Amino acid sequence: MSDLTPVERLERLRSSIDNIDAALVHMLAERFRCTQEVGRLKAEHDMPAADPSRESRQIDRLRTLAEEAHLDPEFAEKWFNFVVAEVIQHHTQIADEHRA
Repeated sequence: MSDLTPVERLERLRSSIDNIDAALVHMLAERFRCTQEVGRLKAEHDMPAADPSRESRQIDRLRTLAEEAHLDPEFAEKWFNFVVAEVIQHHTQIADEHRA
């Protein structure tokens, strides 16, 4: 990689970042497909949209994974909380539609 100019290195790095971003979007889409199914299951069985004990376990698990990956655990927790808020909103909407 030392034979590359700074501009070429920058282009390679940005290309890698673009590929990672695309993979993240696809993985998030798959995650939301799974959570939509969870939402339907919860709605069918009158289960609450949120599961605070699971969320707490997941935060602990993700913080540990983040530390092992040399990623800021606070960032990992913020990301998870953002995603969970969206999931709960979806689950609530699914439950409302199921009751209608």
